[in-house]
Amino acid sequence: MKIAFYGSSLLSSYWNGAATYYRGVLRDLAARGHEIVFYEPDAFDRQNHRDIDPPEWVRSVVYPATTEGLRSVLAEAGDADVVVKASGVGVFDRELLEGVVAWSTPHAIKLFWDVDAAATLDEMRSDPSHPVTVALPALDMVLTYGGGPPVIGAYEGFGAARCVPVYNALDPTTHHPVDGDPRFAADLSFLANRLPDREARVTEFFTNAAWSLPERRFLLGGNGWEQGALPSNVRAIGHVGTADHNAFNCAPLAVLNVARDSMAQVGFSPATRVFEAAGAAACLITDTWEGIELFLSPDEEVLVARDGQDVADHLAALTPERARVIGQAALRRVLAEHTYEKRGAQVDALLRAHAAERRARAA
Repeated sequence: MKIAFYGSSLLSSYWNGAATYYRGVLRDLAARGHEIVFYEPDAFDRQNHRDIDPPEWVRSVVYPATTEGLRSVLAEAGDADVVVKASGVGVFDRELLEGVVAWSTPHAIKLFWDVDAAATLDEMRSDPSHPVTVALPALDMVLTYGGGPPVIGAYEGFGAARCVPVYNALDPTTHHPVDGDPRFAADLSFLANRLPDREARVTEFFTNAAWSLPERRFLLGGNGWEQGALPSNVRAIGHVGTADHNAFNCAPLAVLNVARDSMAQVGFSPATRVFEAAGAAACLITDTWEGIELFLSPDEEVLVARDGQDVADHLAALTPERARVIGQAALRRVLAEHTYEKRGAQVDALLRAHAAERRARAA
């Protein structure tokens, strides 16, 4: 099938945590014979912080973040069998969703792919005229980055014909164990951009743990963090490109995951970083959220913390030997159950089944 995908960015992870998710799923879909065009706006300085060159398995279109640029790429939606609008593009989100509905042909499968479903649903609850709510009757399906039964029920309650979570996963060709890099040496490392709905939980699970263990070394990667506001044993290093993720995950004793507020409340929403860390055989410490055992087994493949004190206690008790055992167990689990090959197979089956159902109804 020809797939037109309107998203934030495939080429850059700069202020764009969904980049590796898009790459993993779409590369596998391309390997299954789908023809994919990915449309991304030239916005937020992402094109000056590219992690990859345009890959051979997709046609990459970077368009000006202008009304004229928007029109030029929406005009191509009519050539596609599947048209996807992802959440969080950052510019013209409403117009892109309206355009997907308006410019697609009647036979096209129209999808909204939500990479922050809990936050989107909160917006929809507070705004009856939200563009996603308005568009749902014209959409064939909603796919989500996570959320499990709570998100499925909420979207179907708003009128979605179908909602299916397509969870984050591991691409073992890009994220895997490597030798430790002294640039990223630490006892505990955390990688995430500074966002309003994440900051309080980062303070609790990361910063408070650093205050509790002044003799230990903490490393903080991601955009927006200011060194002067952090404990002296925390080193903030700014944006870490995907080419350095393996080294970042393999160097410390343990790696921390902290969910955003909405994802923690809903549960069933493992971040990309969970699988990238597990794929590097890192010892992962995560804040607690419902559904984690569907992805990694607590105390065997991941350490789970209720607060910053739990993080500090885990770290204080952790030996290099136990960290290796946990990391290797996590790697085995994600390679067996949580790869983008499996996610791609899931999406491929959904698209083909929906197309077959449509043909059967037409006949």
